[in-house]
Amino acid sequence: MTSRAYVLLLCGMMLGTYLPRTLPLLLSGERPLPMWLERWLKLVPYGALGALIFPGILLVDPEHPWIGMVGGLVAVLVSWKWNNLVLTIVMAFAVVTILR
Repeated sequence: MTSRAYVLLLCGMMLGTYLPRTLPLLLSGERPLPMWLERWLKLVPYGALGALIFPGILLVDPEHPWIGMVGGLVAVLVSWKWNNLVLTIVMAFAVVTILR
């Protein structure tokens, strides 16, 4: 590929990532979002976080996926009970380390 093709490719990728992020802001203006859409958008970070974390939980020990599941369950219970990020991570890590 020539350097001109690389520049065009780079510009295309820039537009492909920039436009989907800015168009909603430019087109929405001051109009408020419907309540159902606003509630749904607030849940997106939790869904994305779960999708990123869950495969890692299953792959903690590929021969024994239950170890990761137990560690994940401990993390859920500790975070629900004490609402403390550091304690949640330490407890889940400790349980997985002991079980391995």
